[in-house]
Amino acid sequence: MKILFQGDSITDAGRDRSDYHDLGKGYPFYAAKYIKEDNSDIDFEFINLGISGDQTKDLVKRLQPDFIEVQPDIVSILIGINDTWHRAAFRKWLSNKVFEDNYRKILTEIKEKTNAKILMLEPFLLYAPDKEFFRKDLNPKIDIIRKLAKEFADFYIPLDGLFASASLGKENLHWSDDGVHPNANGSEYIGGLYARAIKTIIDEVGLGK
Repeated sequence: MKILFQGDSITDAGRDRSDYHDLGKGYPFYAAKYIKEDNSDIDFEFINLGISGDQTKDLVKRLQPDFIEVQPDIVSILIGINDTWHRAAFRKWLSNKVFEDNYRKILTEIKEKTNAKILMLEPFLLYAPDKEFFRKDLNPKIDIIRKLAKEFADFYIPLDGLFASASLGKENLHWSDDGVHPNANGSEYIGGLYARAIKTIIDEVGLGK
């Protein structure tokens, strides 16, 4: 069973790009660990093609080689924070229409040209006083992703909301040092959520224990 992780630096997580089976040090590493533990009777191939700095437009450009040609059984996508962050310095935000068009293109191509189940993870912003103004642009884009998930996703992980809940009673930097990139705690938390989501998908397609 082939599982493809796609996204930006949060997915890339320092992976060795000369070996797409190298999962880096982020949530794909933890997700794969838990998935294998929960499904020891299934032979998994885990592929990480996340690229640091990527935006939705970059995933559109990579659709053919890094999605369609891979032909995964399950593909997960965590993208969107850079569509906001890379324009934050001058507040020249990407229009919501362009953002939705980009993301819709990605999901449509996956649906039409692969048989992959789709797991979508929403972008998130943790405690970061210097980035609070990101919310003006990020929140509407999260709403767009949630709308698209209803149309395209087989499973959805609302990370922004889940992290807000999980942050109660925790130190401000418990999950992330900069509000965007999860540390080991944050990566393991996402990995656990991912594994539970994948278990549901595996059961749905009749490949579970």
